[in-house]
Amino acid sequence: MSSWRLLLTRPAEDCAALAQSLAAEGIASSCLPLLAIEPVVVNNQQRLLLEGLQGFQAIIVVSKPAARLLLEQLADAGLQPPVQGWFTVGEATAAVLQGAGLAVSFPPRGDDSEALLALPALRQAVAVPAPRILIVRGVGGRELLAERLAEQGASVDYLELYRRCLPAYPVGTLMRRIEAERLNGLVVSSGQGFEHLQQMAGADWPQLARLPLFVPSPRVADQARAAGAQQVVDCRGASAMALLAAVQRSAAPAS
Repeated sequence: MSSWRLLLTRPAEDCAALAQSLAAEGIASSCLPLLAIEPVVVNNQQRLLLEGLQGFQAIIVVSKPAARLLLEQLADAGLQPPVQGWFTVGEATAAVLQGAGLAVSFPPRGDDSEALLALPALRQAVAVPAPRILIVRGVGGRELLAERLAEQGASVDYLELYRRCLPAYPVGTLMRRIEAERLNGLVVSSGQGFEHLQQMAGADWPQLARLPLFVPSPRVADQARAAGAQQVVDCRGASAMALLAAVQRSAAPAS
């Protein structure tokens, strides 16, 4: 049995699945979702993007909620998506699209923008005259992708299908949970997830900043360190497998 007792902060459904995966490896955890997914109303401009998917050399879907909502929007509109040209940051998001019969490319290692940008299939998609790229995401996030693709001459559009919100909890919930369950590590899955963690911690943040913090990428690691986190572990991916590997190679704090 591992000595780690982790606080998981993903959206509720993903949090429960991650907790189950960790439990199978003898790692205790507690779920306190700090991200809630709120679908947005698709406007006319976004509807045109949905109807014109065939015109993009690459369609990049950055998260499982984005993939699920995109498939729902296409089904509701009676639209048939192209089979080819799909890319995701990680395997879990790819699986959602593959379940709909789409051919998806994703990095074999590293669930982050840098790994996706290095993917040969994406480089090939961009290496045509005036390539058009669509990034399907929540409101905000993954700006690095658009910036790097634009540097390569691509025209980038965003299809934003949801917002990430901080669920409402009573003041002090975070610290009470950590103390009551003697949790000794924190896990966030995105930069916004870290922002919500720090926001919810409030005046308790300096105390929480001393706990080991598992993050999905170098970008989020830098963000956390800049905010005062003292022990940051970069999992180099947001998948359960990436977190598990990082936890297993890290020593739990002494009780």
